[in-house]
Amino acid sequence: MKKIFVFTIALFSIAFACTSAIISGSATVDGRPILWKNRDTGTVENKFVFISDKGYDFMGVANAKDIDSKEIWMGMNEKGFAIMNTASYNINEGVTCDVESDQEGLFMRLALETCSNMADFEDLISISSGKWGVEANFGVIDAEGNAAYYETGYYDYTKFDVNDPDVAPGGYIVRTNFSVTGKGDKGQGYIRYDASNKLFKDQDKFSIEVILNKASRNMDHGALRTDIGNMKLPKDFEDETLVAFQDYIVRYWSASVLIVQGVLPGEDPKNTMLWPVMGFPLTAMVTPVFFSSGNNLPNVIITDTNEAPYLVNAALKLKDELFPVSHDDKENYMDVAKLKNRKDNGYFQEIMKAEKIIIEKAKIIRSSQSKEAILDYYKWLDNYVVDVYDKLLPCEPIRTNLPRCDDEKICK
Repeated sequence: MKKIFVFTIALFSIAFACTSAIISGSATVDGRPILWKNRDTGTVENKFVFISDKGYDFMGVANAKDIDSKEIWMGMNEKGFAIMNTASYNINEGVTCDVESDQEGLFMRLALETCSNMADFEDLISISSGKWGVEANFGVIDAEGNAAYYETGYYDYTKFDVNDPDVAPGGYIVRTNFSVTGKGDKGQGYIRYDASNKLFKDQDKFSIEVILNKASRNMDHGALRTDIGNMKLPKDFEDETLVAFQDYIVRYWSASVLIVQGVLPGEDPKNTMLWPVMGFPLTAMVTPVFFSSGNNLPNVIITDTNEAPYLVNAALKLKDELFPVSHDDKENYMDVAKLKNRKDNGYFQEIMKAEKIIIEKAKIIRSSQSKEAILDYYKWLDNYVVDVYDKLLPCEPIRTNLPRCDDEKICK
């Protein structure tokens, strides 16, 4: 029998939003700073890229249809400088500027090409006053141990130093889609902000696993205190159980995740490690990337056309199964039985089993930093990811040596 749990929530939501945090090395298990962003956007087909064009080499997340990757939405460069943003909907309130709006992606690409550290970034913001259409909370870490948010409008910015205990007593700062220096009754993402801070304040030390599993896939509602992740589970995959799905940290429009794990003082910046989840976070698995591998990347997260990479397409197909309602707003109702159930064969449960193996192997490789071992790991990872989705996709997938595909290549 179909069961429906409806939690009353607001009927409107800004779909194109993000949740993020920066964590100082003083608050992590290994002393390395962490930069994290859940990207929420209507452009759900993302790709991972390595760019060696002008300025510093860098890696990051771009829209799949952006062939030249002109806009970068989160990434890091060869100097260990990393940046991401969350849109702010209250910092330019009442302010006008004769520039085109929504230029954050272009600005972050420029920052990755030209900034070696936080000081360079502050210089870039200063000389850019009035020249860029930005309204964002930019998060930055560098290889010198610096970590900060910059609430940035058309003309000025305010810095929040994550290493300052007076500013960040827990060693971290969370930002969603408002700026604390902006107009207080405007902006978006307050519920996600509360949910993130609730989770973070309960942590002793932060690890990659905490951010991946507890933060980026968080389903504990910041206002209602309803936790889909810990509700009584349906008995099996077919025991359809619908829940309202709005204003959680992971959202219907969550398109990708990037976690940048920085380096220790004195460590080679190229030892920085990136942990991208390319695709809907509840149906996509992490594919660890070592910056030292350069343009050698896992095939399942890259594409040389304007079509999405294999992993993104596969994750989107599973996501579609999670949201079966077609007669109303599809994005508002998720079937928990296909996500998690007592038979332990929901999509999310299977993804987590696979991801645990991926992470364990990546940590072994990181300790050696062997280029040959990294490339072998990528080959294994490509095959492993395809094998996992072979079993999960609700149709028969076609195997290819180069697992980049559109819908026709995923399913016969």
